[in-house]
Amino acid sequence: MNIHHIPSKVLHDNYPVIIRYSTLISMILITSFLFFIPRDHINRIQLESIANIEIEQIDIPLTQQIDLPPPPARPTVPIESESEDLSEDLTIDETTFDSYNPLTMNPPPPPSSGPNVKFIAYDSPPEPIGGYAAIKNNIKYPDLAREAGVDGTVIVYVFVDIKGRVKNMEILVGVPNTGLNEAAMDAIRKTRFKPAYQRDKPVAVWVSIPIKFILDS
Repeated sequence: MNIHHIPSKVLHDNYPVIIRYSTLISMILITSFLFFIPRDHINRIQLESIANIEIEQIDIPLTQQIDLPPPPARPTVPIESESEDLSEDLTIDETTFDSYNPLTMNPPPPPSSGPNVKFIAYDSPPEPIGGYAAIKNNIKYPDLAREAGVDGTVIVYVFVDIKGRVKNMEILVGVPNTGLNEAAMDAIRKTRFKPAYQRDKPVAVWVSIPIKFILDS
């Protein structure tokens, strides 16, 4: 039967079957070819193909070992040793506070002993009317201090009310037993002040006033 005489419709309908039979026949032929060829011949072909591969040799440089710096020296540990200069009978006296003398320090400001007074900030401090010359004019040098040749500075803590009147005083730094403290307070008591102001309003405040006593040479 000539294939050219087969109708095209028949070939089209049997095309999948023809493909399957053709594939099966090809696989059978390949399997038979591999089965009948000696295995040694196949291994020889593989070895010859491997022998033709050129292996490139690479020179690997030698590894250089880096010398690390030595570790820092460990700190020395002090070891207690017995001293030959110490006596075995040496003892430490018991500490007591009976003879303790505190360090001399400037005395703190005295407590607010004025009439209902506490610290009040102010914009301008109280000032004596006529300046500090008014206080100086009221100072009378004590005869006891003058005869003893004693001079110094007395700092008086003064409470001035809203009308500029001195209502209370305390001695911050003085020269006791010479009459200078009393003379300083008496001079301030005789002086009239302008009151302190805070936001344009008079306020009662405490203020420290230094009074210097200098002997005439």
